[in-house]
Amino acid sequence: MYTVVIADDEEELRRALIRKVDWEAAGFQVIGEAENGVEALEVVAKKEPDLLITDIRMPFVNGIELARQVREIRPTMQIVFLSGFDEFTYAQQAIQYNIISYLLKPISSAEMTEEMKKIKQIMDEKFARFSEEENAHRHIEKSEYFLPLLLDGSNSDFTGQHEETILKNAVSLGFLKGDSIKYMRYCVIVIEIKDKEGNNCTSRANMNGIDMILGKYVNYMSFYVKGRIVSLLASTRKGFDKYLHILVNEITQSVERIMQGVCVIGVGRILDRLSGIHEGYLEAVNAAGYSRKLESSVHFIADEERLEDYDQEEVQQIINEVEILIRSASKTELEKCLDKIATLIKSNNISHTSSNLLEIQLITSVYRTVYAVTGNDGILKLQQDTPLHLLFDPSAGISEHCLKFCRKACEIVAEQRKQSSSMICEDAIDIIERQFMNQELSLVSVSNTIAVSPNYLSSLIKKSTGSTFSDLLTKKRIETAKELLLTTPMKVREVAGQCGYKDQHYFSYCFKKYTGMSPNTCRRNHEAENKGL
Repeated sequence: MYTVVIADDEEELRRALIRKVDWEAAGFQVIGEAENGVEALEVVAKKEPDLLITDIRMPFVNGIELARQVREIRPTMQIVFLSGFDEFTYAQQAIQYNIISYLLKPISSAEMTEEMKKIKQIMDEKFARFSEEENAHRHIEKSEYFLPLLLDGSNSDFTGQHEETILKNAVSLGFLKGDSIKYMRYCVIVIEIKDKEGNNCTSRANMNGIDMILGKYVNYMSFYVKGRIVSLLASTRKGFDKYLHILVNEITQSVERIMQGVCVIGVGRILDRLSGIHEGYLEAVNAAGYSRKLESSVHFIADEERLEDYDQEEVQQIINEVEILIRSASKTELEKCLDKIATLIKSNNISHTSSNLLEIQLITSVYRTVYAVTGNDGILKLQQDTPLHLLFDPSAGISEHCLKFCRKACEIVAEQRKQSSSMICEDAIDIIERQFMNQELSLVSVSNTIAVSPNYLSSLIKKSTGSTFSDLLTKKRIETAKELLLTTPMKVREVAGQCGYKDQHYFSYCFKKYTGMSPNTCRRNHEAENKGL
C-alpha cells in the first residue's frame, strides 16, 4: 500500500478528492493534505509519503517550485500534477523532479480511481526494477580497465602513463564524452545494504536499482566489491554541488522503502583527476566507517576528516575494526574488540613477536585516526594521558596501558566530534542572524559557506537545537519583522522585504502562522495597548 499526500488550495475540491476516490482499491492510503505549497512541503517532510498529488497553481509556492524543493528532502517520492490549466509545456519544466503523471481538472472520482491504478502500476514497475538482476556482462570491459585503478591505484594497461591517456580510454569506453572532459570532476561512493539485524545483504542484484538512480544525475560506473557496491561518478563541479546530496538521499530512501533495509553510504572527496580515484575509494570506505549500526546514514569524508596525506596501509582485520569503532566513538563495541585482542594474545594463538607487531600497528592506527579527526590537539591530549614510553611492555604482549590508550582515543574523538558539531551549528546560526534578510538564504547556500554537506548540516542543527534550519530562519525573520512593525512606521511590504520575503502575501501567511495574527492586526493591537496606557 503506497502512501499519498494531496495539496490543493481549493478546499472543497481537495476534500471531495479525499472522500470520493476509492484509494484503497487503487492501492493507496491518504496520510496528509495541504492547502498551499508551504504547508505541502511541511507535510511531506513530516509524513514522508510515496506520492504527492498537487495542483500547479497554488499560493506562496507553486507546484513547480514545490516539486523542486521536495526533491531536496524526499528525492525518491513521485509527484502527480493535477491542474485545471492545460499547460503541459509548463509542467515539463518539472519533469526532472520525479513527475509521474499530469492530470487535468475536472476529473471524476471514478476517473481518478482508474488513473491512480495506472500510477500504482508504474510505481510497482519502478520498485521491481530497483531490485531486479542486472545484465552481468554490462560493465565487464569497463571493470577490467578501471577496477584495478580504483582498488589499488594500478593497471597494467596504463602504469606510468599520464592522466591524458586515462581520459582517452574513459572516452573510448563510453564513460566520458570528449567535449566535456575538461569540466569533469570525479567522486567515489561505497554503498552497503544491511537487514534489520545489521547483517550485510548487499548483492550484485542491487546494482540495477542503484544505477537507475545514478543515471538520472551523473555519469557513472558501478562495481560489486567485497560485499559493497562501489560507484565511480563523473560530473561538473556545479553538477556535484547540485545533485550529489540528492542522489545519495534517494538511494538511502529507496533502500528503506523498497527493500525495507538499512543503507550506509560513504562519500569520498570531489577529485580533479581521474587517476586519483584510488584515494577517493579509500576515503569513501573510511567515510562509511563512521556509521552506526542499524541506522541508514550518509557520511561525507569531508564532513568527518580534515584533508591530510597520511599513510593508508592495510592493517589486519582486527586493527581495522578498532579504527572503525574509534571513528564512530562506539565505546561499548570498542571494549568488546579490545577484550578480543587481549584474549587472542593470552590464549597464545599468536606468537610473542606477532603480538608486539599487533601492538605497534594498533598504536599507529589509533594515532592516525585521532589525528585525522581531531588534529594536533587530540594527539597532545592522548600523549598527556598515556605517554608513548608507557605503551610497550615486552613481557606482556599487549599492555594494559595500550588498552587504556585506545579507550582514551575513543573519548577524545567523541569529545571532538561533539565540539565540531557545536561549532558548525554555531556558524550556521550566526549566518542566519547576520543574513536572514537575504532572500536566497537556504540550507544549501549555508552548507556551501561552511563547507559541509546539506545532509550533515541539517542533521547537526536538528540534533543540536531540536529545530530544522527552516524553523530557525523563519523564527529569526518573523521576530525581526514583529519588532519592525511595532517600532517603525514601515509598511508591511517594506518589512517583508527587509526580512527576506519576496512576496508580501507569503510573508503575511508565515507571520500569522507563527504569531497567530496578521501583521496589520499585530500593529493595531500594539497601538491600542499604547493608547490604553
